[in-house]
Amino acid sequence: MILFDWGTYNALNTLLKASILGMRLTEIPPWDFSRRSRGPEYFEAYRDFAKKAFTTIIAHGPYYNLVTDSPEIEKRIEKALKAAIKKAAAAGADVFNMHIGWRVFLDERDLEAVAAIVKKLLEAAPENMFISLETTYTRRQIGSLDEIKKIIEMVGSERVIPSLQLENVFMYEKRVDQHGNFIQADKETNKEFWLGILRKALGISKGFLSLRFSQVTGVYFGRRLLKKRVPLGKGYPSIEPLAEALAEFMVKEVRQKGISLRMHIIYTGPPETKYEDTITLYAEIMKRVVKHL
Repeated sequence: MILFDWGTYNALNTLLKASILGMRLTEIPPWDFSRRSRGPEYFEAYRDFAKKAFTTIIAHGPYYNLVTDSPEIEKRIEKALKAAIKKAAAAGADVFNMHIGWRVFLDERDLEAVAAIVKKLLEAAPENMFISLETTYTRRQIGSLDEIKKIIEMVGSERVIPSLQLENVFMYEKRVDQHGNFIQADKETNKEFWLGILRKALGISKGFLSLRFSQVTGVYFGRRLLKKRVPLGKGYPSIEPLAEALAEFMVKEVRQKGISLRMHIIYTGPPETKYEDTITLYAEIMKRVVKHL
């Protein structure tokens, strides 16, 4: 029995490397959906290789703000995302992941606008494709777990799920986006913190428990803190309590209870070290799984 699928993002020309390294998952990166050179044949070739080599194919949609106060821009965003979903379907994607983006109305209308466009995208997606909404790291954007839960309830479909970018959840829940103190926040982040987050996500996940991770540091742009992805071992949050929580949670609270749920973790760190780091992340989790089996 597979405990969880793991892997990283790959263009078509790196799928062979990922498969040789034993990864079980691949993610189509967002820039593949923005390049005019990526025609139908590219995504069909991606599917033909990936379906043989991996158990899960994820598509990371292009970066568009899902909320706008301009009807004209809203139509353009909807058109672009529907085109991306069509390409993702051609590539055999199981999940289409999206960033939600910046707040516009600063009230419940933001969530209502997200729900409205997600409903339209569900109509354009194949019936077996899930749409995942990625968690944010800053209160300037939409995407806390509570907000994603509300959006899912508004949409009313089990095909809409949260995608936990775990370092984002760490920054948001520990308010690093407000105070910028990564070191103190990391000291306060233990296994129990992560178990609480995973249980919360499980309660609103259907079909997939979708997890993503990279370590980060922060840089300031004026007064605004922006996250910067760094290689494993160079940033926050620490891997050890997260890996402990993941191992215990996946074995004791999902597998042993017989919950029907596919789980995966996608490494989303910098490209220069992504293959080494993906393997390291998998090993850190699995060596802790052993004691629970």
